[in-house]
Amino acid sequence: MMLRRGFLAFLPRLVGLLVVACCSMSIVYMLACTPKGDTEQLALPRVHSPTAKEGYEALLQEREEQHRNYIISLKKQIAQLKAELQGKSEQLKSMQDRNSDPLDFRLDHSNPEKAQASLLAFLRAQIDKAEVHSGVKLSTEYAAVPFESFTLQKVYQLETGLTRHPEEKPVRKDKRDELVEVIELALGDLNNLEGDSNTKHRVYTTSDFVEGIYRTEKDKGTLYELTFRGDTKHQFKKIVLFRPFGPVMKVKNENVNMADTLINVVVPLAKRAGKFRQFMQNF
Repeated sequence: MMLRRGFLAFLPRLVGLLVVACCSMSIVYMLACTPKGDTEQLALPRVHSPTAKEGYEALLQEREEQHRNYIISLKKQIAQLKAELQGKSEQLKSMQDRNSDPLDFRLDHSNPEKAQASLLAFLRAQIDKAEVHSGVKLSTEYAAVPFESFTLQKVYQLETGLTRHPEEKPVRKDKRDELVEVIELALGDLNNLEGDSNTKHRVYTTSDFVEGIYRTEKDKGTLYELTFRGDTKHQFKKIVLFRPFGPVMKVKNENVNMADTLINVVVPLAKRAGKFRQFMQNF
């Protein structure tokens, strides 16, 4: 009982001491955190002070000078690029003048006859480049452009290789229209040639068309070779046409006699000669 009474009597004193200690620490902290007097100069200048204005003006002048120098540098680079571009253009023009086409293909619209002659000369030059009359030597067999065979209803493509059957049926509308146009032009040429003479000759129709081949070269045009039945069993009419990315031009019209032509067929007949003989008899 005596200890409890002594503790209760000492408790208010302890609380008072704690309050005094806290107040003392607060006062010391406030004194330590008090800002310095106005007599001491701040590390950073205030915005409205004269020193701050001079600093910002100097900074703005420096940035403006940097931008001005950058603009001057860009203008110099643009001038250099324009000079280089003009030099390249003049160099290209001089090269084109040196390597100009000897045909000098220019259409003079004031003189229609001269323009037509120049156009025909250009088209005939395209025919010569397309290996119509004579071939050119190629570096490899892969550089050769293959022909594709066609009839009135079908087109046999070689570019598909062995991936699928080369026969295409029905023919695409654009390709069908192109081939029909070529066949009609060839028939018109045949009938006009036959009609020039006084003697009466047969009239060729689409039923006389046997087959044709064609190939397209990207930088020259499309070459067509069409075969029609002739007057006799072993005689045929061969029409060669060329489309140099323009109107179709007639290249050749000749008679082909196959009576004395020998056809060599190379097939693997090891131990199968009898079957091949039977096939030829049935064929």
